[in-house]
This record gives sequence, C-alpha cells and structure tokens, in this order.
Amino acid sequence: MAEDRAHVQEFFAARAADWDRKFPDDGPAYAAAIAELGLAQGCAVLDAGCGTGRALSALRDAVGPRGTVIGADLTPEMLAEATRADRGQYATLLRADVSRLPLRSACLDVVFGAGLISHLLQPAQDLRELARVTRTGGRLALFHPIGRAALAARHGRLPSDDDLRAEPRLRPLLASAGWLLRSYADEDERYLAVAVREA
Repeated sequence: MAEDRAHVQEFFAARAADWDRKFPDDGPAYAAAIAELGLAQGCAVLDAGCGTGRALSALRDAVGPRGTVIGADLTPEMLAEATRADRGQYATLLRADVSRLPLRSACLDVVFGAGLISHLLQPAQDLRELARVTRTGGRLALFHPIGRAALAARHGRLPSDDDLRAEPRLRPLLASAGWLLRSYADEDERYLAVAVREA
C-alpha cells in the first residue's frame, strides 16, 4: 500500500500547480452542494482530500466563525497551492491521510469529500476511519462537480457498474463502514451522495 500511496501523491503533486486553472468553473457546484447539506452555524466539518481547498470558503460560510473547518490532504503540493490561494484563512490545513486521521473520535458533524472515493486505497477501511471521527447522526457527503457519465465521457469511456460511486456498489460499501446512504444524485452536472453515521 505504501507504493500506492506514493503513486497517489505523485499523481496529485504533478498536477497541483495547474489544478485550479484546469477546473476554473467548479466553484458554484461546490457551493450548491454544500448549501444543500444544510450545515448549521457552529458545526465541525472536515474536507477530506481537500486538494487546493476549493470547498473551504463555502464550508466556512456554512458553519460561520464559531464553526470548525479542517482541510486535510495527503499531498503537500496541493496544500501549498491552497495556502498560495489564501484558503488557509477559512480552515486549518492539515497534511494527513484519511486512513489515519490525527483527530479524536466523534469530533466532527460532517465530512465532505470531493472526488475522494475513487482515490481511497482501502475504501472500506478508509470510510470506517471517517466514521470514527464523525459523531453518531453526523453526515458524509461524497461529491463530484460532474456526474459519473460525464466524467467517464471526459476520459473516453462509458460509466461502469464497477465504479465505487455507482449506487449498487456504494450503498453496501458505506453500510460495511458504519454509514447509511440517505440520498443519492448522479446527474450530468453533479454527483452527490449523502450518508449518515449510524450508532
């Protein structure tokens, strides 16, 4: 797994400097997805795999000045870009692997993961770790600014039922990690699956 983790870091490190320029129009999709979550003022939220921090401003707006926003990413180059873009003003930036988060159990109300699930090295184990740091009744939002079909087309292929984001795969995977899938939307302009942390 160490080699796989290194591969993920190399993949994103090589793309970090151009990431925001490559996807300049995603901001409204992030903001709309976060608004749909109905986060309360004062909540504690983690942006897991935050990359360059594109969600952090909207997350800060949603939880207000008394809330806690943490942006965690495995790749230092992505976090450096988040800092360069001054997104550290919205959150505490943390270099961390979602498989071993340096957070106490049940400290979060919401975990937001944009593009996260397809990059998890051990999906069931990593989702269990996200459940560990989330209080009972807290939520996990798995988001992508375009849906599965549009993303597959971007890469010159058809969507596959083997995709972890496909509902028939996702629902049991989440359940095995302590999450109950509550809503699922896979449309051309966005993907958003929301699960609740079970007791």
